[in-house]
Amino acid sequence: MKALTHGRLRGRDGDALLFDLGTGGEPMATLRVAILEDDIGRVTLKRPDGYRLDRGWQIAPGGLEPSFEGRARDDETGFAHPATQIEEGEGVVTLRSAGLSAEVRLHPFGIDWRRAGEDTPFLRDRPTQAYLLSRKTGALTHAMARSKDDRHYGLGDKAGPLDRTGRRFAIDAVDPCGFDAELSDPLYKMLPFFIVDGAAGAHGIFYDNLAKAVVDLGCTVDNYHNLFRFYAAEDGDLDYYVLAGPTVPAVTRRFSWLTGGQAFAPRWSLGFGMTTMTIADAPDADARISAFIEDCRRHRIRCDSFHFGSGYTSINGRRYAFNWNRDKFPDPAATMQRLKEAGMQPVTNLKPCLLDDHPRLHEVQAAGGLVMDGDTGTPAIAQFWDGLGFHLDFTSPGGRAWWANGLRTALLDYGVASIWNDNNEYEIWDEDAVCEGDGRPFPQSLARPAQALLMNKLAFETQRAHAPDKRPYVITRGGGAGISRYGQTWTGDNETAWKTLRYNLAQGLNMSLSGYYSTGHDVGGFHGPVPTPELFCRFVEFCALWPRMVMNSWKDDGTVNTPWMHPEVLDEVRGAIDLRHRLIPYLYTQMWQAAKDDTPPIRPLHWDFSEDDTARRIDDAFMLGPNLLVAPVLEEGAASRTLYLPRHPGGWYDWHAGHHHEGGGFVTVAAPLGHLPVFARAGSIVPIDDGGETKIRVFASAATNGLGYLYVDDGETADWCRSGEVVTFRLRPEAGGAVLEAAFSQSLNGIVVIASGATPLRLATPGLAMQDTAR
Repeated sequence: MKALTHGRLRGRDGDALLFDLGTGGEPMATLRVAILEDDIGRVTLKRPDGYRLDRGWQIAPGGLEPSFEGRARDDETGFAHPATQIEEGEGVVTLRSAGLSAEVRLHPFGIDWRRAGEDTPFLRDRPTQAYLLSRKTGALTHAMARSKDDRHYGLGDKAGPLDRTGRRFAIDAVDPCGFDAELSDPLYKMLPFFIVDGAAGAHGIFYDNLAKAVVDLGCTVDNYHNLFRFYAAEDGDLDYYVLAGPTVPAVTRRFSWLTGGQAFAPRWSLGFGMTTMTIADAPDADARISAFIEDCRRHRIRCDSFHFGSGYTSINGRRYAFNWNRDKFPDPAATMQRLKEAGMQPVTNLKPCLLDDHPRLHEVQAAGGLVMDGDTGTPAIAQFWDGLGFHLDFTSPGGRAWWANGLRTALLDYGVASIWNDNNEYEIWDEDAVCEGDGRPFPQSLARPAQALLMNKLAFETQRAHAPDKRPYVITRGGGAGISRYGQTWTGDNETAWKTLRYNLAQGLNMSLSGYYSTGHDVGGFHGPVPTPELFCRFVEFCALWPRMVMNSWKDDGTVNTPWMHPEVLDEVRGAIDLRHRLIPYLYTQMWQAAKDDTPPIRPLHWDFSEDDTARRIDDAFMLGPNLLVAPVLEEGAASRTLYLPRHPGGWYDWHAGHHHEGGGFVTVAAPLGHLPVFARAGSIVPIDDGGETKIRVFASAATNGLGYLYVDDGETADWCRSGEVVTFRLRPEAGGAVLEAAFSQSLNGIVVIASGATPLRLATPGLAMQDTAR
């Protein structure tokens, strides 16, 4: 590669600046610097022959949805475009808005980004060779200076600790069944977005490039360059967004806004769900589903959804999209109805690879709907579980039409409630693989995660068209930025191991910080050994309060993770699932807030307690919304849990026992099997389900104010922005106690309040009624 060390101001492009970059001779590229919002900057690099890929699908500011054809790379609609000024000095050109400035050094070329009123750059390109570009391939590199005290978060579902400093990660995607949650890389998502938090505050960088790449966050040390981090792509375009922060929450929320936000799923999706490959793979699968329904009734386990493994599509043990095995499922519609009558919404697994002997392969080939080998003119071959196959091309109108027809006629018309898009990492390693691109073909290697994104977009829009009054709900394993605007994801096919608990926790927190707000983990561990009763119980506890709680497994000996697999801990497992259902009104309200204002329900402690230095180092607990701290037991043989309670006026209350603890220190609490340590901070207002009735649990405090919400609707309406009701609760200290006020309509027929803690609570709004004791 060539280091682009020399820059020359070419002029303005609207409110942006253009620079010619090279090595000192002829320019090799044009770099554009723009300020799109007072807290968002953008840098794009264009080669003389243009962009490698002139469109994208990930950028959707404020929910401005791109078409299937993609959003033109030069399209900057949806942004505020604040007024900018240009200041030229000796070897320096500065682009400045009211909130942000980019100071461009011409030689050696680099950019310093500052927030208004700050002298120190929060982001500074490496002073030595910050931009490198290959003339022989599509490779490129962007290098930045870093501080030894910087902390790094994000990058989606990557394994390892919460702070990613000192690591190097592949921006790539595979099917890593039974992955090591501490060490495995790559996993399922391709997301070159990370957050830097340090002395200059927090900022984020997102590279809108869908090609394979590497992000190095201090793993590489080179004496010629001092401390640095870098992004290096094998191909594609250098097109990055700078998110100015200045806090971690500000960066995450802005990134969510930039990429389209979080879809608001129906309420039933927050209940406990069940799936396993084994049931749908069995020759008597329909009977096994009936047995599962009966087992749930007999063991008093509430299950809200049943997720079909792909075995429902099998022919002689191989899987064929949109095929129903009628030997196993003689009447799919009747099966769906039976599940719904039992209170379980049916969800079906679907994979975008068609085996080479798929009985309907000729249809999609005739429609031009497969990713092609541009060298041979035949479909690009990829390895799949059951043999070789071909991937559907979601950039092909014919392919999309064929797939949407399958969604309608083979799934939705039978009563399927949601589509689970699985195995969509698009491991096509044919270097000549080409996407149709809606009439403008491009190499598949330039946009692998776009296929998963468009797969979800199509499922979302097909569900919406099929049931216009209901909110669509889509699940995906693969993808990049933007998949959250269609639905849910999870950490993937995890290993049944104790360390999975600890590192799935950090993995899930980083997914939340990366804009994946609706996430969770396979309960009990997907692959590996059969969990012991203790590990299984702790897994259920650990997963109980994430947005997604689905028990999923595939064990070599055919064992299925079910709530009753270990009778000796069934009561404890049932208790953890019941705790989840008790907290669904709170979790549902948090998911409403995620969709409304880009706030994640799951976040690390430092999100809410950024001034607490100890909270910054905690990665073995998490916040569920602003009020609840969850500290699952992560170690074998433990009967207690030591955890940190951040500094907070009025301290904290044990959710279960009501005991009060001061904040700002470590506490050790009893944590026998079946007991998930949960703490509410003083001033918390938490909606709960108490025997089918929504009530409000209040942890009154004379030391702090409290603010809480309850979102109420029918649980599935598409028009949730207008038809739902938001109840606002305000708690404030008064002489000798605290007072609670609320604003709500008469349609709710009053709200019951459960007072927790020793502080006397007075209700100041008609329609609020006090329950004598907490239950």
